[in-house]
Amino acid sequence: MSFTVNLRSVTLEYGAEPALADVDLDLEAGKIYGLLGRNGAGKTSLLSLLAAFRKPTSGEVLVGGEPVWENAPIVSRVALIREGGDFDDTETVKGTIESGQIRPSFDTDYAFALADRFEVPLKKRVNALSRGKRSVLAALCGLAARAELTMFDEVHLGMDAPTRDAFYKELLAEYMDRPHTVILSTHLIDEVANYLEEVVIVDKGRILRHADIETFQGMGATLTGPAAAVDALGLEPLAEQRLGGTKSITVAALDAAARERAAAAGIEVGPVGLQDLFIHLTAPQDRNGA
Repeated sequence: MSFTVNLRSVTLEYGAEPALADVDLDLEAGKIYGLLGRNGAGKTSLLSLLAAFRKPTSGEVLVGGEPVWENAPIVSRVALIREGGDFDDTETVKGTIESGQIRPSFDTDYAFALADRFEVPLKKRVNALSRGKRSVLAALCGLAARAELTMFDEVHLGMDAPTRDAFYKELLAEYMDRPHTVILSTHLIDEVANYLEEVVIVDKGRILRHADIETFQGMGATLTGPAAAVDALGLEPLAEQRLGGTKSITVAALDAAARERAAAAGIEVGPVGLQDLFIHLTAPQDRNGA
């Protein structure tokens, strides 16, 4: 089973400033979503509402079709894993994993298997772990929670590249074995792009874009070919790279005429990188309509 997510006119205020303002969002059950946004955009606030860590100032937050606030049966099947985890620092890793049994679906055997695979020492106290190992402990507890809605909020921070790659692959394997709803909040966009089915971009407390990954990739293009031929197209790049006489640029939009000119010039046209597109969509000049 997996949970749907529905927000209706949700506002969350901290003092006089809204962290989220009049947010409407619908997420189907059983998909992997990417939650993207610049620092302070409202990503963590949104996840905190879904986990019932906070109550909205106004509006309605539904998980699995039910209000999540003060709804213990629903909350017990939701897991929000934050960077570094929410642990008792004086507890051992072994004790931390065993305490996960308070969740009805927590798979202790799976958690211990992951701890062994990722080489997290069971006898060490949490406060003695390196930042990377603590991040792994948080991640493996999130996977082992076997929740219907599992959310990872920058949980990868502190992990090295090989460990992050192993985590993403394990996340996908667990998802394929047990379809459920997953939300990944991350700044390492290109690393996770291939695992995502839909992307939600939050900007200044509002939903800027929500679409499937193919729609985002179709919004722009990457063009690669002889540098002179690429320059001759006269397109404004979001990003560019050059190696010898070959040049690659990313553009936010490419009309049919430009595609034909590129093909005639022997230029290869591919999908836009999600990270480049995200940077473009959330750039201050674009947000201000300049």
